[in-house]
Amino acid sequence: MVAVCAIVVAESASAAQPGAPPTRVMILHAARLLDIEAGRLITPGEVLVRGERIVEAGSSVTHPAGAEVIDLGDSTLLPGLIDAHVHLFLHPGAEDLQTVQESVPQRTIMAVLAARDDLMAGFTAERDMGTEGAGSADTAVRNAIDAGQIPGPRLRVSGNAIDILGGHEDAIKFNPAQHVLSNATYANNAEELVSAIREQLKEGADFIKIYETGADFIRDNEFHTPYQYSAAQLSAAVQEAARVGKRVAVHATGEPGTLYAAQAGAESIDHANQLGEETMRLMREKQIPAVPTFTIFEYFADRAASPEEGARLHRMFDMKVEGFRKQVAAGVPMAVGSDVGPFPHGTQAREFVLMVKYGMKPLAVLQADFLNGAKLLGWEEQIGKLKANYLADVIAAPGDPLQDIGVLEKVRFVMKGGVVYRK
Repeated sequence: MVAVCAIVVAESASAAQPGAPPTRVMILHAARLLDIEAGRLITPGEVLVRGERIVEAGSSVTHPAGAEVIDLGDSTLLPGLIDAHVHLFLHPGAEDLQTVQESVPQRTIMAVLAARDDLMAGFTAERDMGTEGAGSADTAVRNAIDAGQIPGPRLRVSGNAIDILGGHEDAIKFNPAQHVLSNATYANNAEELVSAIREQLKEGADFIKIYETGADFIRDNEFHTPYQYSAAQLSAAVQEAARVGKRVAVHATGEPGTLYAAQAGAESIDHANQLGEETMRLMREKQIPAVPTFTIFEYFADRAASPEEGARLHRMFDMKVEGFRKQVAAGVPMAVGSDVGPFPHGTQAREFVLMVKYGMKPLAVLQADFLNGAKLLGWEEQIGKLKANYLADVIAAPGDPLQDIGVLEKVRFVMKGGVVYRK
């Protein structure tokens, strides 16, 4: 599959050279096509692609002379999947050790392979939520993908995330005399937040990722998590990013940190285990999506180091499910993000299955992914719909995802920008 992918990318690049053949025209045909705006399946489904853009989509499209027809049989055509929370620079294993033992060049190579695996699984756009100590190396990965040098999803990158001294992602389990570096960039007040944001934007970040809560714990059968920045400090960060047209995403699992993030106007609240009534009201009012990331919580709970730790993590997961159901009932907007990295890249379509399992309808989850996800990444007029003039990011999954969303774990055709990566 890697060799096929490399050949396709090379063909795409050659088309831009002087004397290259005419722009490629393709027709994708399948048993069904998802009209995400109307919330229905069209039967049969066809998409006409010219170059990197969709020209037509519907039950029948124009068939220009010489167009290549790809018949995908009993499958459903959908927009490319969007994962709004990934870590390309992480892989399964002890997270604190891999960030210490593996060099940044080694981790960058791993990130390139992770990006390829995600694309082959049907994820054509992603938001990389922090390199975990690899600085702005994600800028290089994003730029190489954009230049057609390596295969991977369209990326929005944050560089290193931002944290307080001794905070959630600091290296606090090591001998202090060794001066092990944090997995995030230190900022302890509003002034330092502004300084860190300016440095990250200089190094190519598309948005800013801030750790607002952690570590989480249960006491007296209640969920607790300390906050790291006040609402005023987060507001200073949001205002600084907005000054140059950028936004701030926040890791926040519970109160009062989630409330502070909503008050400050974060672009998303990621994990969102427990949200208070006022927080949910603000998120609904401001259309700030929650990104539940069920898959990572399930993965860790099922692989705990001891029965005691497993019981604690499963209880934490149950509380997260309870909170999610309240959020859905309260009308909190959702986006789909898996937190892939600590579990294998290319397997994160599990997130769709879990969001349905714990309270959302398949169509609602797909709309959260394609519509809210595209907006969250700032590409709402470019991706997330099979529609004329949108980028030709198209996948095919067997069967009907509105009846069984698990078919998204079996994507068998992937196109990004009119280039076929998997067939």
